Amino acid sequence: MERSGPRNRFSKILSRAGTTVNQAVAKSTVGKYFKLEARKSTFTNELRAGIATFVTMAYIISINASILTDSGGPCTEYDCTPVHNVTGPACKFGMNPGYQSCLARIKNDLTVATSFSAMIACFAMGSIANLPLALAPGMGANSFFAYNMVGFHGSGALSYSTGLAVVMLEGCLFLLLSATGLRSKLARLIPRSVRLASAVGIGLFLAFTGLQFHQGMGLVGPSKSTLVTLTACLKTDSATGECLGGSLQSPTFWLGTVGFLITATCLSRELNGSMIYGIALVTVVSWIRGTSVTIFPNTPLGNSNYEYFKKVVSFHSIKSTAGKISFTGLKSSSAWIYVITILYIDILDTTGSMYSMAEYAGFTDEKGGFEGEYRAFLVDGGTSIIGAALGTTTLTTYVESTAGIREGGRTGLTAITVGFCFFMSLFFTPLLTNVPPWAVGPSLILVGAMMMKVIKEIEWSDMKEGVPAFVTMILMPLSFSIANGIIAGIGIYIALHLPDYVIRVWRWGARLKNAKYESSNQITDLVSTDVLETPV
Repeated sequence: MERSGPRNRFSKILSRAGTTVNQAVAKSTVGKYFKLEARKSTFTNELRAGIATFVTMAYIISINASILTDSGGPCTEYDCTPVHNVTGPACKFGMNPGYQSCLARIKNDLTVATSFSAMIACFAMGSIANLPLALAPGMGANSFFAYNMVGFHGSGALSYSTGLAVVMLEGCLFLLLSATGLRSKLARLIPRSVRLASAVGIGLFLAFTGLQFHQGMGLVGPSKSTLVTLTACLKTDSATGECLGGSLQSPTFWLGTVGFLITATCLSRELNGSMIYGIALVTVVSWIRGTSVTIFPNTPLGNSNYEYFKKVVSFHSIKSTAGKISFTGLKSSSAWIYVITILYIDILDTTGSMYSMAEYAGFTDEKGGFEGEYRAFLVDGGTSIIGAALGTTTLTTYVESTAGIREGGRTGLTAITVGFCFFMSLFFTPLLTNVPPWAVGPSLILVGAMMMKVIKEIEWSDMKEGVPAFVTMILMPLSFSIANGIIAGIGIYIALHLPDYVIRVWRWGARLKNAKYESSNQITDLVSTDVLETPV
């Protein structure tokens, strides 16, 4: 009792102080602008909700930087160090010291670009739309950019600079569609089964990425006989990821598995920040030098990264990715296919996430709309343009915003709090840039697992709906292309429904012909009657 007394008194003091602050803010200009009383929220609730949202989605800082670094960024073969007479583009696909050093610098830039673009987007969403929704670079769009558009280490159809031009152009188009109100109409043109299957396919794509050697846990790798096989090998080809011996003996794989189980357990218990716990544990263990799982091996690159890591707190300015935009590559037809595809991904992702979050928060009206909807979509399109200018991909509303909404977030102050947290993360770049792929991979797999839930909404009993959906979702991971899956799904949907369309047009034409025939008969009968009744 003696011990509980001081604690109770302290709790009461904090409660009174919180009440006083909440009342003062609610009656202030800030409180009235954000409608704290109208939405039955308080200042402290909004702060707590913002922190909960940030903790839940902070994983995107390291994951987005890792994924986009796989594209190679502006690094080229000219950054390679001559080793064993390996020159030209081939040097980008091994552990070339010069190229790896360039990638390390790019990852630093992209980490800052991720945090900075998310900060701007959250501030804009909170202050302009007054909604408790947090934004950051989207998971589907960043994978599409890195592994389809630009390709692994620049092996795709577009250069990094042209890819950013595609993202910026897509942001402009999204902004225009949102401003004119065409966005929702365009989204409804896509068959529902293909829309749902796209989410599932992107989830499979992310999971497949998280299982691979360069981007994740390293459980899956190439095989000359079966294309794909189980690896997690003790020795692996650094360029291809092919197993060279010791299957399922990789220490980093088993460490990543521990992280996977921790994250999955936290998700099953619905703990806030579930994605962070597994990543944090695996990363901290990987920071220990002299172990078989360290991210700082005793190499020139490892030593350089470790020296930067020891700074802990350091503000890194973007040097290589900001402003690296080139519109000259947009002359090719493939670039415009990518523009349409990434626009489609952005429309579906943003529209679905934003409406589901508004529904969850109780903002929607009887027509399905919600207050601040128009401005929210303008913010999304505008911040994607800013993201491209910094070197990252399109920004979108995150479903992790539900964590903050569940904590009582109802106004834009929640989003502004998330933005402030992203701002603080800018000063911890040395830590955030040294998150290993085997720490990130488990989260990619689990994000993919969470995207599977919409598969039950597809009408599998109707083959005209089920077949296009299946082709859409299966082609995305197997062809390693989100665009291929979408194009194939829509094409098959049209082909299967074409006979129905032809029959409808034929019936419509027949009805129109009959209507004209009946109309001409009525006119003839009327004329004949008038002639007979006219006196001579």
